Amino acid sequence: MMFQHKVAVITGGVQGIGKCIGEEFQKNGASVCIIDKQPNEYFTGDVADKETLHRFAAKVIADYGHVDYLINNALPLMKGISHCSYEEFNYALQVGVAAPFYLTKLFLPYFAPGAAIVNLSSSRDRMSQPQTESYTAAKGGIAALTHALSVSLAGKIRVNSISPGWIDTAYTEYTDPDALQHPAGRVGNPLDIANMVLYLCSDKAGFITGENICIDGGMTKQMIYHNDFGWSFNG
Repeated sequence: MMFQHKVAVITGGVQGIGKCIGEEFQKNGASVCIIDKQPNEYFTGDVADKETLHRFAAKVIADYGHVDYLINNALPLMKGISHCSYEEFNYALQVGVAAPFYLTKLFLPYFAPGAAIVNLSSSRDRMSQPQTESYTAAKGGIAALTHALSVSLAGKIRVNSISPGWIDTAYTEYTDPDALQHPAGRVGNPLDIANMVLYLCSDKAGFITGENICIDGGMTKQMIYHNDFGWSFNG
């Protein structure tokens, strides 16, 4: 199997995209180490807490001795400028930016040859809805952190990020305008993201680093003007 004897670390791996990524790694032979606030079989804890990150990293290294892949997937808080407190905004950045940075630092001496990091950003790193500042800032931060780390870790670890668009974690199939507004003709599902994560971690992606790949069914490529192609703005 493609990832036999490899060790994949996944933050926020209990549900949704993170769970799917873990399952796909396991299907392909990898050992998976999850940290999540929700109870799970490996490690339960909040990635926003520095000491929790230390304890988690120590457990991974004690159990396996090395790390091949780090997938920073934990979900930041989404609140807008009208209601987001200073503390909540900082918490979003701790989960979405500081934790990926610090886990990379903690695992740095233990990454195996050929190691890869994949950070989960969002198409919101380049476009926004109102009242999403904490989440959007965190996702923009992880996208920028990705290319910075790729340069600092050049020759040692490949670092890339993925920006998902609308991903329905319940695998709902849409046939109405929710689907048709996507140039791809459907809403995404977690496998759309997991497949790219595994590709970016594989040797097939050996010439890709510092890149952000937007997987959104083409939504961010479609220009929208009032009364154009049936679109209208109701402000």
